[in-house]
Amino acid sequence: MSEQQRVAVVVAGGSGMGAASARKLHEAGFALGILSSSGKGEALARELGGVGVTGSNQNVADLQRLVDAVVQRFDRIDVLVNGAGHGPKGPLLEISDEDWMRGLEVYFLNVVRATRLVAPLMQRQGGGSIINISTAWAFEPAALFPTSAVARSGLAAFTKIFCDEYGAHNIRMNNVLPGWIDSLPQKDERRAAVPLQRYGRAEEVGATVAFLASEGAAYITGQNIRVDGGLMRSV
Repeated sequence: MSEQQRVAVVVAGGSGMGAASARKLHEAGFALGILSSSGKGEALARELGGVGVTGSNQNVADLQRLVDAVVQRFDRIDVLVNGAGHGPKGPLLEISDEDWMRGLEVYFLNVVRATRLVAPLMQRQGGGSIINISTAWAFEPAALFPTSAVARSGLAAFTKIFCDEYGAHNIRMNNVLPGWIDSLPQKDERRAAVPLQRYGRAEEVGATVAFLASEGAAYITGQNIRVDGGLMRSV
């Protein structure tokens, strides 16, 4: 690894938008560490010459194994990308306390746990970029995704507080808000509701992540950036 090569860690990077983000970061010249629960992240990391760990972003020990392996191999972490799995859904008042808590685990604490481990490293290095893959429905909540919308509106608040506290250390945090993306099953009525009249591609989300990791985005922090084809209506 050259002295100038930067290093990105992608959590939940085995498939879909996480894997697409890892590939785009690789294209941009980043060395990679990838965590996924399926084993696909380890395989992708091998393909891209990086470090892979099979484990859960809901398990601090698994996240620590990834961070330790990446630092041992590459000696730094410049970028953290936090993806997520899928949390509970259902009629609003039929969601149990346990499922609400699971939604927070999947969609909010995934970011908190990984950030807690990586931010001190970035602080010692003099900066870094943290990018969270959130949802376009964080600010226009839909009954389709109740635990996601609730937890990720909280994530937006967490992001603002984090930026207030860590901006002075040159650590940026932004949220990417995907709409209907082709890693999901496609439905005609959903496609028709999008002004661009199509589903987004996971690679387009990955390209946004890679931009936010780049020097071109060095003055962008605390933002929620929609990648939704114009689906959301708020101005």
